Amino acid sequence: MTASATEAADYLKHLLRAIFWVSFPFGILSFVLPIYGRELGASAVEIGGLFSVFALVPVVVRPVLGRALDRWGRRPFLLLGLSGYLAAMAVFALSRDVRMLMLGRFIQGMGQAFLWLTALTIVADVAPRTGRGLSFGSVDEATNRGAIIGTTIGFAGLFLLQGRNGAGFREFWPLLFAAYAVPALLALVTAWRAIPETRPPEAAAPVRSRPISGQLVALMGIVFATGASSAMVWPLLMVFLGDHLGAGVTELVLAYLPAALIGAVLPSRTGRLADRLGRRTLMAAGLLIGAGASVLIPHLRTVALLAALWAVESAGYAASIPAERAFVADIAGADTRGTSYGLYTFAYFLGALVGPLAGGWLYDTVDPSTPFYLNAAVLAVGAILVWTVLGKRAGAAAVGAATVEPR
Repeated sequence: MTASATEAADYLKHLLRAIFWVSFPFGILSFVLPIYGRELGASAVEIGGLFSVFALVPVVVRPVLGRALDRWGRRPFLLLGLSGYLAAMAVFALSRDVRMLMLGRFIQGMGQAFLWLTALTIVADVAPRTGRGLSFGSVDEATNRGAIIGTTIGFAGLFLLQGRNGAGFREFWPLLFAAYAVPALLALVTAWRAIPETRPPEAAAPVRSRPISGQLVALMGIVFATGASSAMVWPLLMVFLGDHLGAGVTELVLAYLPAALIGAVLPSRTGRLADRLGRRTLMAAGLLIGAGASVLIPHLRTVALLAALWAVESAGYAASIPAERAFVADIAGADTRGTSYGLYTFAYFLGALVGPLAGGWLYDTVDPSTPFYLNAAVLAVGAILVWTVLGKRAGAAAVGAATVEPR
């Protein structure tokens, strides 16, 4: 369909609202999943597996799903993705062993495979060319704001239960995810009622653009490597900090709060910078910031320093991710956006599939610091490749367009 500027802005507003609701469990899940897994007797490798299984379905589905989006439209897959998240909350609420946790993460991965690829494609459909960075940044902000509110509610509930009857994660877990099913349902209802089909007319044409270009292949290689290294360290971070700082969950949550707030307000602003200055500068800067943060993590001695480091790292992600997503939209044809985002996200999740398992093995058998140093090296090399392999073309589309349609 072809939407007016006003209609497109309205569709984007409702999409952001649905993303906000479905993101409620994202923040707390990253904290409590490794800890709950440990309570159920999971090893470091099994904890890594809880994160790898989440990436398994996107790896298998994304390349095919992207083409399906271009052929059959965006709306059906958006609704399927939101339904997957709702089902995952129900399975989590029933989880009493590691196998059930794995199943819940697998179903959540199904929701992830459908929802986020479709959401990125819809943003590319409706966002003005000169405002793509801003729009993709707004998606990240909606995600982070939902996660902040959901995490606050979740930990408030945990502290309340602990204060009344000394309940731990085993008692709290089912109540938490039964509660998170409510905003997941609201997200599904919002999308069902307010987001129509956004596939452009060009996607139905018999002659189609080629979705794979040299730029996209180069970006996929960089995204695979950096995605694998980043996914390698995050599942272990909570375990590492607990082992080396003696920090409890409450301290870690408070330490992460500044980073979460940065993620809730900065991405749209850095996305606007990417619209003005080009994609390459923001992408490379974000990777270098992440590399610096990772190499310092093994040397942390206080929770206050951890909070500062997380805040800097969050700024790096806010710089790189909207620019990266906008770059894909810049190089994709209007009739192959779904396919292009399918391949791009496939590369990321392929890295996310192997990274946590590799990180768990290095943590258990080599040294707990090794995954963090390796991640720093990979991110630094990724920044160099963004600047050299993608070259000036990574910013050319955005800079050239910025003189056409200011927003």
